[in-house]
Amino acid sequence: MNKIIRVVSIFVLCSYFTQPLSIAEASERRVTTAVSKHKTAKVHKTRHTIEPSRKAKRSMVSWYGADFHGKRTASGQRFDMYAMTAAHKTLPLLSYAKVTNPRNNRTVIVRINDRGSFPGKREMDLSYAAAKKLGIQNQGVGSVVITPISRSQALAEMGHDGKTGRSS
Repeated sequence: MNKIIRVVSIFVLCSYFTQPLSIAEASERRVTTAVSKHKTAKVHKTRHTIEPSRKAKRSMVSWYGADFHGKRTASGQRFDMYAMTAAHKTLPLLSYAKVTNPRNNRTVIVRINDRGSFPGKREMDLSYAAAKKLGIQNQGVGSVVITPISRSQALAEMGHDGKTGRSS
């Protein structure tokens, strides 16, 4: 009986301290396994790919700020309420999205660096800075169009050359 308690305790501790795979790591493992089965396939490892099936989607969003400022996000980064970041349910961490407010045609590019549990039908939580730029910080929630974009598209739209990280 004592051995069973030890084994169960070790199992529980091990499962508690191991971290789950991120979406990118899990998909990379699937690709690697598939390649090992079919040695002729070529794999290009890109970190920030978006499936072609993802299109612009109209969604409800909210924003979060001071209560979470400085705390760790799901990506491991510290949340900065003044940065152009967002939490999304399904988009890959560290990918980018173009968010447009159809009421005033304001657009921001945000980096997805967090997950969250979003009450109701909300799809995304924006940082305070992104919400303010879109003009929804006073309402707290708003209807927007979310379009996943590649890193190169995001850098081009933000005015960076993509190589040096400097604005052009």
